[in-house]
Amino acid sequence: MIAEGDLQGPDSLAQRWAEIDVSRALSPSLLIDRGIVQRNIEKTIELARDPARLRPHAKTHKMIEIARMEAELGIRKHKCATIAEAEMLARAGAADILIAYPLAGPNLQRFLLLRRDYPGTSFRATVDNPDSAHALSAVLSPVDGRVPTLVDLDVGMGRTGIAPSDDAASLYHLIASLPGLIPDGLHAYDGHVREADPDARRAVVRDIQERTFAFRDRLLASGLPVPRIVFGGTPSFPIHAALEEPDVECSPGTMVLHDHGYASRFPDLPFIPAAFLLTRVVSRPRAGRLCLDLGHKAVAADPPAGERCHLIGIPEPTFVGQSEEHLVIDTPAADRYPVGACILAIPTHICPTVALHRRAYVVDEGRIVDQWDVAARDRVIGI
Repeated sequence: MIAEGDLQGPDSLAQRWAEIDVSRALSPSLLIDRGIVQRNIEKTIELARDPARLRPHAKTHKMIEIARMEAELGIRKHKCATIAEAEMLARAGAADILIAYPLAGPNLQRFLLLRRDYPGTSFRATVDNPDSAHALSAVLSPVDGRVPTLVDLDVGMGRTGIAPSDDAASLYHLIASLPGLIPDGLHAYDGHVREADPDARRAVVRDIQERTFAFRDRLLASGLPVPRIVFGGTPSFPIHAALEEPDVECSPGTMVLHDHGYASRFPDLPFIPAAFLLTRVVSRPRAGRLCLDLGHKAVAADPPAGERCHLIGIPEPTFVGQSEEHLVIDTPAADRYPVGACILAIPTHICPTVALHRRAYVVDEGRIVDQWDVAARDRVIGI
């Protein structure tokens, strides 16, 4: 059991891991602390006040076992980006899966196969333009039943989606008229919300909420149902979770494993990093220098060089360079770390880091107890 106030910061995490025997674990490798994962899921439900208000994104963990942990705590709805993630969730027994990513090309047919192969799961789709709606309808209309389809709104991310406007209203009406589709609400992802100050973040998110609700009310006034609004990611999650609107679903993802990037930028979020990277010293080329086997094939390379992970317990580390299989640092404590010494790191961006590993070691009660496959790291599982 993890008490409130425990594990606040890398030093306390280092203490938690200090006595774990990792001598037989390969490096570089991913390690998951099952107790912290459980705690993060419980905290998510506590903020949402009801697991029915949650639709967590599977992109971060991509693991059947974590999806089952969520199910054991009452979470029945999920969100994902890929067909493989959707199939992973369905194999885990998920009842309701939203694919919040544009379906195009062969993925349209794969979506149809998902519905065929997993009839016990409800699958939902998103569209953000008429061509996508027509293409989805063309694949689905020969099949019995209609697929719940959400309009993906662009509320500031500028990546996918359509602005809540006349065109978006026309698209929602088009969904209602096309065979094989049924209007199922709005998807409003706000991944651009990065304000570190909680008050500034709250102001941005509330503007998104007001614009989305106004658009929802417009659709309702036109006589169309809007059964759900799927809001947000992890930084905005507590703000959306505080809403009293009954049809809001919150879709944080990073919170289940968390990472150093969010922990340092958003210290107000009540989540703890649960995923770590095991690395070893493989060379000491000169005084004060360590070379670790933690190249950018083992940790996400999208943060700037030198900021891709936090090395736990290493005093005053200075980034020298990183390549595919090497991470070179200088530290005044280099003499403490002989070749073969184990070091733990917290990834800065956990989502793409998980996808670099085929499996993860699972730690529970101070020891490695299992290995979990990162089942949805590949683009294809079965379908």
